[in-house]
Amino acid sequence: MPTPRKALVSLEDTPYYHCVSHCVRRAYLCGVDHYSGQSYEHRRDWVESRLLELAGVFAIEVCAYAVMGNHLHVVLCIDKEQALAWTDNEVLVQWHKLFKGTLLTQSFVNGDILNVYELKTVNDSIFEYRQRLMDMSWFMRALNEPIARKANLEDNCKGRFWEGRFKSQALLDEAAVLACMAYVDLNPIRAGVAKTPASSDFTSIQQRIKSALIGEQPKHLFPFIGNERRNMPKGLCFSAEEYLKLVDDTGRIIRNDKRGSISDMSRHTLHKLNIPEQNWLKITSEFTRLFKGPVGTLQELSRYCEHLERKRRQGAANCHKWLDSA
Repeated sequence: MPTPRKALVSLEDTPYYHCVSHCVRRAYLCGVDHYSGQSYEHRRDWVESRLLELAGVFAIEVCAYAVMGNHLHVVLCIDKEQALAWTDNEVLVQWHKLFKGTLLTQSFVNGDILNVYELKTVNDSIFEYRQRLMDMSWFMRALNEPIARKANLEDNCKGRFWEGRFKSQALLDEAAVLACMAYVDLNPIRAGVAKTPASSDFTSIQQRIKSALIGEQPKHLFPFIGNERRNMPKGLCFSAEEYLKLVDDTGRIIRNDKRGSISDMSRHTLHKLNIPEQNWLKITSEFTRLFKGPVGTLQELSRYCEHLERKRRQGAANCHKWLDSA
């Protein structure tokens, strides 16, 4: 029996999670289906547009994503503090961007006068919506369901479009987060559908590169804030320049038709992550094969399992081998 989602999420240990959704049909999610010869490339835009829209609604940040031929990768950061800081009215406004809510919640937002019993019902709804707006499962549901409906309508059929459950794994430290992001961003290069990160369409790395060219960061992606975190906005602790260079160097190495090497800047970044170069190349090439469950050092993994009352540390051997061996 699959593990309940609540038994996989521990915000006490980490807000970062890697999620994967697979299409169950012979027909592709996107790209060209070699079986039928039909192109579904336009569906990439459906997924990317919806994903970035949700980033502006939920208290969940998108760190990285890649829309592939028959599956989707996304790295999320759950911002519990933001959800709890929203006023009651802000919670309803956010929720109503995606869902109708109820007649009472609509009336509350419009400033209508409600009696005591109606206000209690609205408060119950606000509590429920606040929890959902920082819930990874609701985020993935709001992403996948509309895509499935549009695909079913286009294919003139009914039934499941995605697997019953999306897969998720906790990323327990900075090294795990950055390695998983790089793995996701390099998916098109490993699959041979793109030669460089800049040409990897419908990926977060392409968005970050386009923004970097004009000295900015993508509006709907979790930003890099540099190495200093004091008095800084929320974000990833490395600089955008460091990450883009590291992904570019890694992409050049894993390509069979192009010789590459880790630059001094990337070597310095890996040193800060405490990951040897060979380990990094292995992890970013085979992340989901090496790690089936939570990812991090043994210390972080033990703490995570203790908080969730899990007796077995799934994947402890590989976490120790690839992330604790420096």
